[in-house]
Amino acid sequence: MKPILLQGHERSITQIKYNREGDLLFSVAKDPVANVWYSVNGERLGTYNGHTGAVWCVDVDWDTKHVLTGSADNSCRLWDCETGKQLALLETSSAVRTCGFDFSGNIIMFSTDKQMGYQCYLNFFDLRDPAQIEDNQPYVSVPCSESKITSAVWGPLGDFVIAGHENGEINQFSAKSGEILKKVKEHTKQINDIQSAVDLTMIITASKDCTAKLFDSTSLDHIKSFKTERPVNSAAISPIMDHVVMGGGQEAMEVTTTSTRIGKFEARFFHAAYEEEFGRVKGHFGPINCVAFHPDGKSYSSGGEDGYTRIHYFDPQYFDFELEA
Repeated sequence: MKPILLQGHERSITQIKYNREGDLLFSVAKDPVANVWYSVNGERLGTYNGHTGAVWCVDVDWDTKHVLTGSADNSCRLWDCETGKQLALLETSSAVRTCGFDFSGNIIMFSTDKQMGYQCYLNFFDLRDPAQIEDNQPYVSVPCSESKITSAVWGPLGDFVIAGHENGEINQFSAKSGEILKKVKEHTKQINDIQSAVDLTMIITASKDCTAKLFDSTSLDHIKSFKTERPVNSAAISPIMDHVVMGGGQEAMEVTTTSTRIGKFEARFFHAAYEEEFGRVKGHFGPINCVAFHPDGKSYSSGGEDGYTRIHYFDPQYFDFELEA
């Protein structure tokens, strides 16, 4: 399994995202550029230029028309995917940590950090209403006073947003009223990443408490747990197999004190039903910050603290692999 190496960032990768067809891969990092690549051969298609700080999050709508990025320059920006033109600029009072399109591509949500005396807010905008964008007035804005949102995804049908918090809580926020519909606390530490399954029925959470957990996205019932020895930065669910991939490693600031062998910078594959690890993929020279499965399930990508994104195409024996119970 020889990876395709994508070198488009000078700083560590913060998030990578495939579009719905999987022909494009979007990557953002702690530098101001958002890159888009062809996933089949790793050729860079272009960049989205305009941010002036680290870009924390990226999302693309279902028909790959628009791209959304949120950045530490206190702005969330909407781009034309094809031309790279900036379509909208939403100013905030603190850094934008998470962002996402709902399934229709008409409603966007993003959350801001709790910093410099400002609250953490979850904001909802309707892109069909130009007045909201021009006046920078979300139709719903939810303050999160207890614990800030560290990652969030849209639930099925665009009814609610599932948000993971710094204290390990997971909440469902209604997209219409902003009220909390459900609340669970299965993790003991910060939730680093939430990703949904391809059919949006399940979500997987990656946490600093060294576990990743599978939840039902509507009821938030806890289904499975995957345990490791290191903090989990990101986890993704395979669209075709009962597999999850997890990326992690210790905190970036502690990396220099360990050798690469002890650092455990591998992507780890677990069987979703048996909760057992069955494979590892080495490669990054630092913790893995983000992992993503290709929508066809035949490859996956990981973005690391080393600033590289790696696209791995699975070998044929991966698809024949059966875990012996």
